[in-house]
Amino acid sequence: MADHRPGTPGRHGRDPSAVTLAEVRIAHAWNVMGRAAPGIARDTLGVGLPVVPNTTAGSDPAAVWIGPASWLVIGAQAATAPVDAFRAAAADEDAVVFDVSASRVAFALGGPQARAVLAAGCPLDLHPRVFAAGSCAQSVHDRVNVIVVNAGHDDVDFVVLAARSFGRDVWHGLCRAAEEFGYAVAPPRPWPGIARRG
Repeated sequence: MADHRPGTPGRHGRDPSAVTLAEVRIAHAWNVMGRAAPGIARDTLGVGLPVVPNTTAGSDPAAVWIGPASWLVIGAQAATAPVDAFRAAAADEDAVVFDVSASRVAFALGGPQARAVLAAGCPLDLHPRVFAAGSCAQSVHDRVNVIVVNAGHDDVDFVVLAARSFGRDVWHGLCRAAEEFGYAVAPPRPWPGIARRG
């Protein structure tokens, strides 16, 4: 059995180039809610909020649609001033923001078998015609609630976000699924952003 600690780089199985797994360090994650939030977020958080379900906007920061009038804004740079600005602008509006940076963990999957590894524990249809770059969805992985983002990069195909208390379970599930092919664990990396492809 491979060492399943996310922070420990290593190569496992018959073809470690098949899948690369890595912990993603999120510098900030903000839950933004409310009907007036899109206009306020654009001016204060530096990203537009997508209104089409299961889509994302921006890259770093990126806004992930998680429900009607609810988004998760994720980025690689720690910051508090945008949240303060949002709260000031939203004082008399239907909009709120919560800093949930400490409550989420994220893992990146890349490589030719990344889609197969993710599909082994997740019921989403991950075919690129259905779940293209920039898509997102709430689902489960090994019975744990997760948010899946198609990051669309050459080195990072997908990012899986989970509640911190269940992060170890999700990581172990990904490693178990990857053992079929072989995989590499890369050092922790920052939020990769989301590629925009036509």
